[in-house]
Amino acid sequence: MTKLSVNINKIALIRNARGANVPDLVLAAANCERFGAQGITVHPRPDERHITYQDVRDLKTSVQTELNVEGYPTESFMKLVLETKPHQVTLVPDAPEALTSNAGWNTKIHQSFLGEIVSELKLAGIRTSIFIDTDLSMYEAAAKTGTDRIELYTESYAKHYLKNPAGAVKPYADAALLADSLSLGVNAGHDLDDVNLKYFKQNVPYLQEVSIGHALISTALYLGLENTIQRYLLQLA
Repeated sequence: MTKLSVNINKIALIRNARGANVPDLVLAAANCERFGAQGITVHPRPDERHITYQDVRDLKTSVQTELNVEGYPTESFMKLVLETKPHQVTLVPDAPEALTSNAGWNTKIHQSFLGEIVSELKLAGIRTSIFIDTDLSMYEAAAKTGTDRIELYTESYAKHYLKNPAGAVKPYADAALLADSLSLGVNAGHDLDDVNLKYFKQNVPYLQEVSIGHALISTALYLGLENTIQRYLLQLA
């Protein structure tokens, strides 16, 4: 079974536009779970332009499924996740000022750094995942960091899916096979939506979790959160 983790960054972005607590992020997360989501994902950034550090603290006490916290392992980020102990921390390589994640880790260059971070998180009982591209030369180094999982960065798949589905998905299928052979769990995320998700799920083996935010929340503006989550769950069935 592939779990759906709903990224609620965009809900926080709408809330922050007015400086109050509408929409209520904790209530939104609870509703996502009530409507069938098997996890909640957030990506706090140092400028707190959407998810705040306090949001992570609040969600850790309220989320009933799994809380996945994404981010670059700055000192402040590590302090936050070691304090709150989410179920999973996904390490991403993007700079603090980046608009969104746009590349995976070069695990060969950063193997030692990532290994230290992963070790610290695992000592705290936190499952770890490393954001990674489909460059197969990076996977052995990823495994050597001690991470539990990798998260496939799926922008390229989404970009090429409509023109060539088989060609778009093949690198991800190959990457998932290699990851499994190295005892790495497989997550995926970035630009997956209700058009391309089903094909991805059908063709990428060992897929444990997808994290989806922008497309899902955007569709929910038209169809409602409950209908949209159910729509995504059908793609993963």
